[in-house]
Amino acid sequence: MFDTLSNRLQDTFRSIRGETRLTETSVETALREIRLALVEADVNVQVVKAFVDRVRDRAMDQAVLKSLTPSQQVVKIVRDELLALFGDATGGLVETTARPRVILMLGLQGSGKTTTTGKLARWLKKQGRHPLVVSTDVRRPAAIQQLAVVAGQAGVRVHDPAGEMDPVARTRGALQEAKNVGADVVIVDTAGRLHIDDELMVELLAIRDVAGPSDLLYVADAMTGQDAIKSAGEFHRQIGVTGVVLSKIDGDARGGAALSVVSVVGVPIAFVGAGERLEDLEAFHADRFVSRMLGMGDVLSLIEKAEEAIDEGEAARLEEKLRRNAFSLGDFRDQLRTIRKMGPLEHVLKLLPGMGQMKDLAANKPDEKSLGRIEAIINAMTPEEREHAEIIDGSRRKRVARGSGTSVEDVNRLLKQYAEMRKMLKMVGQMTGQPVGPGPKKKKRKGPFSLMR
Repeated sequence: MFDTLSNRLQDTFRSIRGETRLTETSVETALREIRLALVEADVNVQVVKAFVDRVRDRAMDQAVLKSLTPSQQVVKIVRDELLALFGDATGGLVETTARPRVILMLGLQGSGKTTTTGKLARWLKKQGRHPLVVSTDVRRPAAIQQLAVVAGQAGVRVHDPAGEMDPVARTRGALQEAKNVGADVVIVDTAGRLHIDDELMVELLAIRDVAGPSDLLYVADAMTGQDAIKSAGEFHRQIGVTGVVLSKIDGDARGGAALSVVSVVGVPIAFVGAGERLEDLEAFHADRFVSRMLGMGDVLSLIEKAEEAIDEGEAARLEEKLRRNAFSLGDFRDQLRTIRKMGPLEHVLKLLPGMGQMKDLAANKPDEKSLGRIEAIINAMTPEEREHAEIIDGSRRKRVARGSGTSVEDVNRLLKQYAEMRKMLKMVGQMTGQPVGPGPKKKKRKGPFSLMR
């Protein structure tokens, strides 16, 4: 969602990168571009004005104007002020001694509240907690069933007493069940509306009084921009919101909601949802968020995604095979699957520092389908072919192409890339002094790979 804003900011920084010294004129020119970028991104006008004024005051400082690295100084100032927009929030949930911890999910209809409830339950389960979810949306058709399905996918307990259609009674029952089964978190998915009305607020107040929640999370659809901020402010005024969850930030929204929410509503962003999968929810970290926006990457998030996707035992087995130069096509397929577990390839690449500034990447976005084709080709091979690619001759390639629904050219391309990868891994092993052997001995067969050596 921040592609346009990110590109505009980076273009502005590039325009002053060639300056040996900053002048008041060049600073004002840069600030005008930054102001336009923020306004076009649907950031609240008052927030934009205050932001630009603070950047101007700091950028006009004589120490900055005379700096040997003026562009870096301006980037740092903009980064610091963007961080200031998000306040001191650390993301996630605040500490509490309440057991069970009660989380009230608030928001308008269509904001992604029920899906976010399932995502949050899964996130808590990964933290070692034992969540229980309950829906109090008794008006929207199939709302209760939808939460039951999402909870099943997340592998968490759901409270759904047959025939009980009173929201307050369902909440009270969920709290009692949590105590009976030892669940330490209760997530209450409340009813949404197409607009804020008195009936909704009376119901929410009754649920809040019964539940005594530690957290009241407002789920704001980032696609609706400033309307989401206005609604969040009204909920905060009447109910008392402790944090905001920005959903659908992977969409085509312009991003202004994220930059405005803390200043306008006065509550921190707790989580952001960046996809439809249950694992696509992450605690909000302002420094990482701003780094991605400025094209600086997000190595910490990349490491966390890798740790989640990679099995330690499998990693140790792969390391041993790499030491012996025995990396097979089967191993290659397994690594592709691991990468795909980390999320859409385009999103993963943007976490790498500098990748967001590569215009070629923006023009030629990674094709997820190509990874699927590669996996299909390898799956169409026999176990022996996957282990010893050199035996795959012309007739075998035709069979693999037919079996995978691809062309012989696709198979040839994959085998060539694999051969180059094996060469590179062998060179790396030799340079690092690791023992690199020929791998398991096999009867030598003449095949197409002999022509590549």
